[in-house]
Amino acid sequence: MEINGLPLHPLMVHAAVVLGPIGALAALAYAAVPRWRDRLRLPMVALAVVATLSILAAYLSGDDLLESNPQLGTNPRVAVHQERAQLLLWITPGFGAVALLAGWLQARPGLLRTVVQALLGLAALAVLVQVVRVGDAGTRAVWGGI
Repeated sequence: MEINGLPLHPLMVHAAVVLGPIGALAALAYAAVPRWRDRLRLPMVALAVVATLSILAAYLSGDDLLESNPQLGTNPRVAVHQERAQLLLWITPGFGAVALLAGWLQARPGLLRTVVQALLGLAALAVLVQVVRVGDAGTRAVWGGI
């Protein structure tokens, strides 16, 4: 897919690189700071869902770019980027689901809510780390050894 002659992937990557970490940071703040939870509940859930969708769109547009330009697949740096993106594709829906569950369980006291908030923090950290790893590999694939 292209927009105005430009492959969609670079455009979607910018959304994923911005919204993924913002959603993860909101989730970390929600999980770590109890007094902020009431205020952060809806923004955290919304950002987590939007981040999940933007990362999914970046992944799918990357697959489309690779299919339309098979010679890209011969670049070992692209292969590293693709492998890291596949891992992010597995992490991100889990993050989105746990964020929805945490928002839904907010008013319920108990062990389940505490466990879900801990899982949310771990999932948010995983998203942050993997977005950086995928972005780094993608940058190296495009720009070389920067």
